[in-house]
Amino acid sequence: MNPRIPIAAITDEFSPDLEIALGVMREIGMAAAELRVVGGKNIMDLSERELEQAKESVEGLGFRVISIASPLLKCVLPNSPAVDDRFQQDVFAAKYSFEDQPRLAERAFAIAKKFDAKIVRVFSFWRTVQPEKCLDAIVKALSELAESASRRDLIIGLENEHACNIGTAAETARVLEMVKHPSLQVVWDPANAYVAGEDPFPGGYNLLPANRIVHVHAKDCHLEGHKPVWGPLGTRAIDWKGQVAALLRDRYAGYLSLETHWPGPGGDKLEASRICGWNLRGLASA
Repeated sequence: MNPRIPIAAITDEFSPDLEIALGVMREIGMAAAELRVVGGKNIMDLSERELEQAKESVEGLGFRVISIASPLLKCVLPNSPAVDDRFQQDVFAAKYSFEDQPRLAERAFAIAKKFDAKIVRVFSFWRTVQPEKCLDAIVKALSELAESASRRDLIIGLENEHACNIGTAAETARVLEMVKHPSLQVVWDPANAYVAGEDPFPGGYNLLPANRIVHVHAKDCHLEGHKPVWGPLGTRAIDWKGQVAALLRDRYAGYLSLETHWPGPGGDKLEASRICGWNLRGLASA
């Protein structure tokens, strides 16, 4: 059962202890990781010494870092419509303002270079009740980030996030049409599109230019009202078998990266990610 698409994970979905997380990920057959929260601190807030320790752990266990899962543009856009309070805003040990974004971008780029990670994940400001009125500001911010990233041989990975203004594939495709810079690509998250009210596959996925999908997040849920109820990967509302088949058909060259979200049996998040990790391996091997 060898994956036809390589698999990875956001480490803190397993454990805030990096070595515990990587140990279980290695058992599942993963050799690549995304860094978001380490030791209870957002990756942006680690000291240089803490970053060095994390790098030693990653390299010592034979892993490579493929993405810095930064919180860039996960903030309120000034002078925008009211924030849509239907969606939960997950901050993952990071809460930054609009004014913090230039400094945060430079920090994210520096950390990516330190870990030799190609992708810096970003968002599109907290979702408002009128996302279309934020589009010009989003395009401006992403264009500037893409230009800065290109000078460092990095890629800006825009994640479609249901709590942000670009939550669906349709919204993502519109932005890509407006920002054609090759350093702006997509972190495609089918479950996020589903929570945002879209049929993620095949409908949403078919709206995206396949050659601009650089990374894919894997998690699964069903909805109760607007609230997602997370569960074991491959057992809920997302057609993961169809999605993986389409990625293979389109010669997707990136990773399938686990972002569990499910609290797990008895609230055991490590066990939840272990289960979902093996499910991901099975889906990726089909």
